[in-house]
Amino acid sequence: MFLPPQPVYPGHAKFKGWPAVLLLGAVLLFFTALTVTSPASAAGEERIAVIYPDIGEPYREIFTKIIEGVEDKLGARVASHPVRADTDIRVLKASLLRQNTRVVIALGRQGMKAAAALGNGIGVVVGGVLTVPESEARGQPVISLSPDPALLFARMKALMPATKRVLVVYDPAVNGWLMKLAREAARAQGLELVAHEAQDLRSAVMLYQEIFSAANGHSDVLWLPQDSTTVEERSVLPLVLQESWNKNIAVFSSNASHARRGVLFSLYPDNVALGKSLAGLAQDILASGDYGTRGMLPLRDVQSVVNLRTAKHLGFNPANQQGFDTTLPEQ
Repeated sequence: MFLPPQPVYPGHAKFKGWPAVLLLGAVLLFFTALTVTSPASAAGEERIAVIYPDIGEPYREIFTKIIEGVEDKLGARVASHPVRADTDIRVLKASLLRQNTRVVIALGRQGMKAAAALGNGIGVVVGGVLTVPESEARGQPVISLSPDPALLFARMKALMPATKRVLVVYDPAVNGWLMKLAREAARAQGLELVAHEAQDLRSAVMLYQEIFSAANGHSDVLWLPQDSTTVEERSVLPLVLQESWNKNIAVFSSNASHARRGVLFSLYPDNVALGKSLAGLAQDILASGDYGTRGMLPLRDVQSVVNLRTAKHLGFNPANQQGFDTTLPEQ
């Protein structure tokens, strides 16, 4: 019968006659090797954790996909802490510190609120929020759910090369930061951004009426940002969709659900890719000890959806509709 070789360890017969100092050295080397190769020790040096809202579907699935992306980027499981409005922050912080957490990725408003209450000593990266006040965002990087205007405008320009102006109605309290980026993005595409401010529903409706009375369907397009004031779902959106259809004005949106309602196309989050980007920011903080980029950042990890019925109505070349991740009606 074949017998496997027996392990050699201090006290084995082969060690008899060794000087005591050599035996001690062998023991120290043995346990040092165990310590160096221990995964728990390596993972415990610097940890990244995730804080996310403890809510039901379909939102839980979104956060699950973002966490999946975080773990893909890090190549390891991460400690994930669901939080609610009544979560005891002292207990949460004690748990994070026991896990040697250096940076937390805070998802959603509830996650961001909990992370802000942790105090100093733990870095914070935020994702999965639409917008936050500038005073709250300036302390750490915050990746918004609003797609980067540069990506939106490039997609629109590819579909409709004759576009010259992008028209938009926005609430400066919600999307003032985004319009700064939009102006730069429009300039880079050779477009003129015509941005109208509206701080209430009535003003927004009046501005849309003015836009549709003067817009040129060959060179003007309308952009709908994620803005509950100026793109109100029950009254404003139906008005915009009806007028744009009647006057053949192309409308694109930062909200994916609008494509199903009738806008030409939308961009929406690629949640796994977003998780990877958030993990990358967290790794940068660990590596440098500094945040680097702070404040609101637009979403660049996106997928796209096009409404083929609207595209046909507007007379777009089907070849220009290639490259979208989703088409509606679903085929």
